[in-house]
Amino acid sequence: MGVIVPKGLPAAQVLRGEGLQVRERETVLPEGAPQSVQIVILNLMPTKEATETQLLRVLGGTKREIEVTLLAPATHESKNTAQEHIERFYTTFDRMRGGRIDGLIVTGAPVEMLAFEQVDYWEELAGIMDWARQNIRSTYYICWAAQAAMYRFFGIRKYPLEEKCFGIFEHSFTGAQHPLLRGVKQPFLAPHSRHTQVLAEEICAAEGIELLAASEAAGVYLAAERDGRSIFVTGHSEYDADTLKKEYDRDVSRGLPIRVPVNYYPGDDPEREPPLSWRGHSKELYGSWIENIVCG
Repeated sequence: MGVIVPKGLPAAQVLRGEGLQVRERETVLPEGAPQSVQIVILNLMPTKEATETQLLRVLGGTKREIEVTLLAPATHESKNTAQEHIERFYTTFDRMRGGRIDGLIVTGAPVEMLAFEQVDYWEELAGIMDWARQNIRSTYYICWAAQAAMYRFFGIRKYPLEEKCFGIFEHSFTGAQHPLLRGVKQPFLAPHSRHTQVLAEEICAAEGIELLAASEAAGVYLAAERDGRSIFVTGHSEYDADTLKKEYDRDVSRGLPIRVPVNYYPGDDPEREPPLSWRGHSKELYGSWIENIVCG
């Protein structure tokens, strides 16, 4: 239906140009119209503006009007996003926690190779995750954040991969029944970009969490607490068509060992434009989370 965002957010102009309905507000977490769904995005990505646009795009494609508040860790200083941008458009957990929140999204972060406790904002993040699990209807954890939350709540470990899981992979449901899967078709495609993994057998052995979808090539993709309180997505269905290309080009320019993303470029040719083959799944998954979990 559309999104309500902080006044002046650069993503608003981009999304309006794509035909998305975008309204702006001047204050953080105002009273808000009853019909709007209040979603907080805890953005841990270094390229915050790109992530804002990606997530607002998929949220704006759902059936509800989504009012978004942007959150950043107070205990971490971003090196890749201007401080002016963060001060203008972001709030902190202490200011956010008193308002109405229907759902929380926690993004990934490029800190996979560190132990969770070595991440400089881990203590703050752990506190937010614990609070959200008790006070918010549902939290949607992406990539590293999904691994972090599974570790925090269930003791599920992450393991380094011999080679980066990088590309577009086909996934299928495991057979578990969950409200999140209503309206989500299978098999489906979704991007992965990570150096670590969680194991299906550890998820299946844990109490209170269910494995919902996986890939033969990429492993675990989707898991959830049975009551929908926490959703764990190890991939990036919110990615734009060129996001993996930018990551690939960056690593090539740095001389890092990186293979062409799997099933991404037509003919595996980096000179050709990659198709947005996963957008349908992205709309279905985020739409189901909003409709069947957050508002269900």
